[in-house]
Amino acid sequence: MIPAEAGRPSLADTAGADARTARNKPHLAVVGATGAVGSVLLGILSERADVWGEIRLIASSRSAGRKLTVRGEEVEVVALGEDAFDGIDVAMFDVPDEVAAQWVPVAVSKGAVVVDNSGAFRMDPDVPLVVPEVNAHTARVRPRGIIANPNCTTLSMIVALGALHAEYGLSELIVSSYQAVSGVGKAGVDTLRAQLSAVCGTELGAKPGDVRRAVGDTLGPFPAPIALNVVPWAGTLQEDGWSSEELKVRNETRKILGMPELPVTATCVRVPVLTTHSLAVHARFENEVTVAGAHEILAAAPGVVLCDDPAEEEYPTPSDVVGTDPTWVGRVRRSLDDPRALELFVCGDNLRKGAALNAAQIGELLAGELRK
Repeated sequence: MIPAEAGRPSLADTAGADARTARNKPHLAVVGATGAVGSVLLGILSERADVWGEIRLIASSRSAGRKLTVRGEEVEVVALGEDAFDGIDVAMFDVPDEVAAQWVPVAVSKGAVVVDNSGAFRMDPDVPLVVPEVNAHTARVRPRGIIANPNCTTLSMIVALGALHAEYGLSELIVSSYQAVSGVGKAGVDTLRAQLSAVCGTELGAKPGDVRRAVGDTLGPFPAPIALNVVPWAGTLQEDGWSSEELKVRNETRKILGMPELPVTATCVRVPVLTTHSLAVHARFENEVTVAGAHEILAAAPGVVLCDDPAEEEYPTPSDVVGTDPTWVGRVRRSLDDPRALELFVCGDNLRKGAALNAAQIGELLAGELRK
């Protein structure tokens, strides 16, 4: 008689198989793990499929020794340095441009493929700018060993726009953004909260300059009060009065879609919202469009939620979208004067799909590739 346990793997065999599986998984480093986007990324890595072996957390020397939780385990943060990349297969960077410019090449030299969320390499012709739902194939060609993550404003609209482009052929884009204060980091969030405290319960906002006087020197990273206000500026001053944020939308959209001559105009506005960017989009296409056709495309597009029933007051707003992964689309209309143009309103969490989630998705593409 065959024993009841015959043919079943022993505990030792199972442990060995688990160890081999873990060894086959690529090792990941998260650089900037203690920052706003880094914190969101650790949560996303804990929620999604477990495709990684070791996850190493890296930050500045000030944060070294801190313990953060990822995948249900406490992991000690190590200081950024050459040795921090030993044995790492993929490194996700969320650090300022100047830090990325210095340390990304170091990580590559140690054998890691880098997914970089800064602006240091986005427009380098040898660095693919990747949105997995739109141009995942470009991630495989990376001469410098770097894949760039687009800016959060571009990412908040490009998944929906890419789906429409695939069907109708985009020919022109005009965008107005309504950008959350977390787009400039913790300082933006702290500034808005401080200003809201200063104006709450008052009659401010009815006279010229009264809000500015009330908030005093708490402007933070903004050129004007952000509470009870909108500020038609995001980024730094560029040639002919354009802001860096507006040019990012233009240049990154062109690169992601592979359309270097696409006419793109953006006006970027900062609004008193903590997290989640919104955009009003005028998109003109090569072919005639219909609302019904656009609805069908958007409803089926990966990473998109269609929320569009104005008669029932259903359309996306930042307070409803914050903390979610998809791009939300509503207010879809065909232009009154152009049968080839659509108007739509888009919302996307700028810390999730606008940064951390897109990086995680790129990482999953790499993990699948590196395990083969």
